[in-house]
Amino acid sequence: MKKSVTVSVDAEKLTALEMYLGQKNLKLSDELEKFSEQLYQKYVPSNVREFIELTAAKKLPRKAKKDASTGFENQSEQ
Repeated sequence: MKKSVTVSVDAEKLTALEMYLGQKNLKLSDELEKFSEQLYQKYVPSNVREFIELTAAKKLPRKAKKDASTGFENQSEQ
């Protein structure tokens, strides 16, 4: 799950930043995401990052489809 963060920036500075990033074909949102990942790597202990990765990996396994007629999971025989 992703969450949003709101940051207040002076309007003129934001305009200038977006303009100069645009000249390099970069987007502010992409650069902020990269920077937030750097902060995460720097400040969150590695064992906590590993735990979060393992927890996320457990949520990804495929979900078995339920058979509409029986209500049970449909597992194909091989």
